[in-house]
Amino acid sequence: MPLFVLSRPNTLHFLTQLRSKNTDQITFRKTLVKLGRIIGYEILNMLDYSIIEVETPLGVKAKGIYIHDLENIVVINILRAATPLVEGLLKALPTARLGVIAASRKEREVESGFPTEMQVQIFYSKIPEITPKDTVVIADPMIATASTMLHALNIVKKQNPKRIFVVSIIISEYGVKRILEEHPDVNIITISIDPELDNRGFIIPGLGDAGDRAFG
Repeated sequence: MPLFVLSRPNTLHFLTQLRSKNTDQITFRKTLVKLGRIIGYEILNMLDYSIIEVETPLGVKAKGIYIHDLENIVVINILRAATPLVEGLLKALPTARLGVIAASRKEREVESGFPTEMQVQIFYSKIPEITPKDTVVIADPMIATASTMLHALNIVKKQNPKRIFVVSIIISEYGVKRILEEHPDVNIITISIDPELDNRGFIIPGLGDAGDRAFG
């Protein structure tokens, strides 16, 4: 299964900061940046590379690795909540081209259970040209019903990239299931899979509204 959960002490330390209601806005935003950087370096380990030979300043030849996929990366920011997460990703993937998708979802409350799908409107999309050589990274810190992410995936897949990473901090079990049922070839990287959604479609325990907490 193309699902990677980075549940190590360092990532869980930062996740705990994000979950706490006492974490202030600036710390919240900076912590998203830190986790974005960590996830970015994890993505580096999954890219294609070549074995090369270089000459050191001592005139000695040494074998090394060149990650050639690093030159063909597109990072897509799901506005606005993903902006700090993308900032961190770009620290690890500095040559990436950047795209944005601005979406709004119409929240609704159900009497029991949780809304299995949200009405999503994509009101702005600006994505660089994607080629079959490109790795696309779509970032959204919270994936609840996955309605927004599925719209983004449908936009990206029309351009036939080499591979796609969906990057989040927290994703619901339902969100994981939905994405992998519709797009089994997509890689998902997250810090935590949370078990529940409430009757408004918010992740439980979650961390609240990531956009509001990062930007006020």
